Amino acid sequence: MPVPISGDRTELADRTALVTGAGQGIGAAVARLLAAEGAHVLATDRTADGLEELAAEPVGDPPPGAATAAGTIAAQVMDVTDAAAVEAAVNAVERDRGPLDILVNVAGILRPGPAVRLSDEDWADTFAVNTTGVFHTSRAVGARMAARGSGSIVTVGSNAAGVPRTGMAAYAASKAAAAMYTKCLGLELARSGVRCNIVAPGSTDTAMQRALWTDDAAPQRVVDGDPATFRTGIPLGRIAAPRDIAEAVLFLASDRARHITMQELYVDGGATLR
Repeated sequence: MPVPISGDRTELADRTALVTGAGQGIGAAVARLLAAEGAHVLATDRTADGLEELAAEPVGDPPPGAATAAGTIAAQVMDVTDAAAVEAAVNAVERDRGPLDILVNVAGILRPGPAVRLSDEDWADTFAVNTTGVFHTSRAVGARMAARGSGSIVTVGSNAAGVPRTGMAAYAASKAAAAMYTKCLGLELARSGVRCNIVAPGSTDTAMQRALWTDDAAPQRVVDGDPATFRTGIPLGRIAAPRDIAEAVLFLASDRARHITMQELYVDGGATLR
């Protein structure tokens, strides 16, 4: 069940945000939280599944004495692998809702399998969404932000980008590439006042994570770790909720992180022992 939105703060009041992969999981949690903080969010995904329900949810009332109301969520189908569709969507949101202040890249897919048995299609599809998709959206939005002299781009990566995982070669490689692209973009746009950062989740309770579970004991195995696959457990003893990741995104997108750019924040309960 979605975490209820409670407009308890309005630090992003009247800012405009674009969130990809918002049909479920982390993307939906990010869209809800940004709206609760006052942002006007365009939530996108490659299909309408989940988007209409998200946009129909009540955003909530602002706290007593707040100067502005809570934000809004609108939904639009957008395939990040289609550069023309991304450009069209960005043009439309800036025309209809105002200049984009925040971009959050969440859209991602996982095609697990042994590295030497991955098909060409699995490899290409994974990079098309997880890496090229980030390139398409960040290029379109980043250029406009740079021209205005402000903005924040946050890419949701993965702790697998920094620690090898068995059966996840395409996913890990694509997330590592997206993280480095985001850092290079941040370096180039820093003097234009645009900040670019990465949030790297570990195991999070999403449909993608649950698809890997084969029995009721699987969640505990994630927490405990698995020496046979060279995987540590989670020192904090719990699997993240999507809201945990969204809170980190909110911080990096906000003015509280105004002097932070080109950084990669791991939100994995200590699983990578960093």
